[in-house]
Amino acid sequence: MTSSPDPTGQPVRKERLHPGRTDYAGAVYGSLLAASVVATAGTAGEFPRLQLIGLLLVTGVVFWAAHVYAEVAGERIVGKPIDRREMRRVARHEWAIVEAAVLPAAAVAVSALFGLDYSGTAWFALAVAVTQQVAWATLGAIRAGATRRMAIGEGVANLLLGLVIVGAKAALGH
Repeated sequence: MTSSPDPTGQPVRKERLHPGRTDYAGAVYGSLLAASVVATAGTAGEFPRLQLIGLLLVTGVVFWAAHVYAEVAGERIVGKPIDRREMRRVARHEWAIVEAAVLPAAAVAVSALFGLDYSGTAWFALAVAVTQQVAWATLGAIRAGATRRMAIGEGVANLLLGLVIVGAKAALGH
């Protein structure tokens, strides 16, 4: 919950996190994060598939933990200890960041079945990450009641963000 004063100085509490609902923002963010990991992982050389899978999952978990801490610490009253129930609620809500690493990691895992080398594996995982990012953004807009045009706009905006990462990968030459 966010507490901020209204014009009369009284605190106004707003529900920011909705228990039981998918965190589309976290899923979009996690997908961008996974795409970034895949795009930059090869700059230091080729990774065995298992290491790239581990890198994707560990990065997702670390950023999830950072988001949980930032949300809880940022919204607590100064000097008040962190409430464990609130921490668990935020942790569940932000879990979509970790979940977004699973499909790109799975793409890396199955890439050998398609005979893909390291470069092909990275491009395949990147395509999966960007595709799910666009899908989550579009679905989130639809579930929020956006018009068709707005939902398409969300999808296009996220596709452009994903293409920036694709462009960075291409520019890095791997």
